[in-house]
Amino acid sequence: MKTAFLFPGQGAQTVGMGADVAAAFPAVATVFERANAVVGFDLRRVCFEGPAETLNTTTMSQPAIFATSAALLEVLRHETPLTQIQPDVTAGLSLGEYTALYAAGLIGFEDGLTLVKKRGEAMQAAAAATEGSMVSIMGLDEDKVRRLCQDAAEGELLEPVNFNCPGQIVISGTVGACERATQRAAGYGALKAVRLEVAGAFHTRMMSGAAEALREALSHCRIGEPNVPRTLANISADYYPTATAIADGLAKQLTSPILWQKCMERLLADGVEQFYEIGPGRVLTGLMKRIDRKARIVNVSNLEALKALTAVE
Repeated sequence: MKTAFLFPGQGAQTVGMGADVAAAFPAVATVFERANAVVGFDLRRVCFEGPAETLNTTTMSQPAIFATSAALLEVLRHETPLTQIQPDVTAGLSLGEYTALYAAGLIGFEDGLTLVKKRGEAMQAAAAATEGSMVSIMGLDEDKVRRLCQDAAEGELLEPVNFNCPGQIVISGTVGACERATQRAAGYGALKAVRLEVAGAFHTRMMSGAAEALREALSHCRIGEPNVPRTLANISADYYPTATAIADGLAKQLTSPILWQKCMERLLADGVEQFYEIGPGRVLTGLMKRIDRKARIVNVSNLEALKALTAVE
């Protein structure tokens, strides 16, 4: 039975994430200690205690999610009866792609966390230099979302960037264009249009400065040559063939659409039968149920989930 490990992206964070698992498994505390040393501040405390307004910032949430996901992966791999589970493929939603590469052994923990920290800082800087926003459109297909974007853009930047699942597409662009799209979405038949609490227009050309900074950071990172497990690229829904392609894909990801639905459909078509979402929250579990209701996916987000999965007392 083919298995995939999936890792969540920005937005999955919540105050307290990882705390219950760290209390039960010393190995998790070690992961957070290593994370603190890499980032140069008490990331563990922000994850466990907040405050939310600090954790939710782009610069903080990205390393926090990476560290928490890596900690949960550590437990699943080394501290439970399920250590024999080996994924055939890994994938992650946007930021989660870094954890997916770590899980596949293609980047080390310290390198991955350093990249994620720099990624968050670069995205925050690019957002501060522009005025961008993002809106989640519910209940419309791709054609109608594109028509909505064309209508609401009025000469400004506005485009679909996150194809999450059927009926859920996120658009990104200038603040004004996003506001117009939010107001006009119902006229196209949308069930809901929700402005996302993000710093800027992610996955558009407004992040070009961040992509350049990230590309520079990637040039100093050790990236392994893909083998098994393979890792799926967000921007193409295809497997990374080389280390060079990984570096290029991670940089392009900041200015390119995220094809999550196509990624999951690719894995299903390739015969993956068992999925594990490893990291805070249940976002990917929810998306998968809307992509394929029959897909087998297990959520590994906290101590309760680990106990249910492995019978750990």
